[in-house]
Amino acid sequence: MAETAPSILILAAGASSRMRGADKLLEPVEGVPLLRLLAQRALATEVRVLVALPPDRPSRTVALEGLAVERTTVAEAAEGMAAALRVGAAAVRGPLMVLLGDLPEITTEDLQAMLKAGRETPEAILRATSAEGQPGHPILFPPALLPELMRLTGDTGARALLAGRPLRLIALPGRHATTDLDTPEDWAVWRAARDA
Repeated sequence: MAETAPSILILAAGASSRMRGADKLLEPVEGVPLLRLLAQRALATEVRVLVALPPDRPSRTVALEGLAVERTTVAEAAEGMAAALRVGAAAVRGPLMVLLGDLPEITTEDLQAMLKAGRETPEAILRATSAEGQPGHPILFPPALLPELMRLTGDTGARALLAGRPLRLIALPGRHATTDLDTPEDWAVWRAARDA
């Protein structure tokens, strides 16, 4: 694969602290753990897929067994999202799509739409939105921003990097880009709506 080909980085190094002991990335969706489902959807785009994992959650690694993803351990995962972004940015040379690990509605088609838009405007930062325009994820960063991603610190992700920069917004269907489930109550409401 060409060095400048895009990669997808799945952020899966968080503590899942609001789940009160459960792990949101291991919640079953379509019969498999969410993290595995997202990895499968990312792999179906046929680009390189990296998964940023914490050192203390072996069950997440187990959930990825048999998949052709590159697993990378984020030693400083407790610092927050920036640590995972630094690790991912350091591992690639081309465009980097950052995908949160807790977005159960993101589909392969959504990821392909982002990659296609990235090919059309390779210097732009692309940010997915809901159908109504609410900003969400994933976000596709051009290679020129990799050095800045590698300098991020703290738990606000790339917010400071995005501030004041022009973004190309890509509307995805429904709330695909904005449905992130952080608590048991979030999961219960989401499942009830799907079963209705």
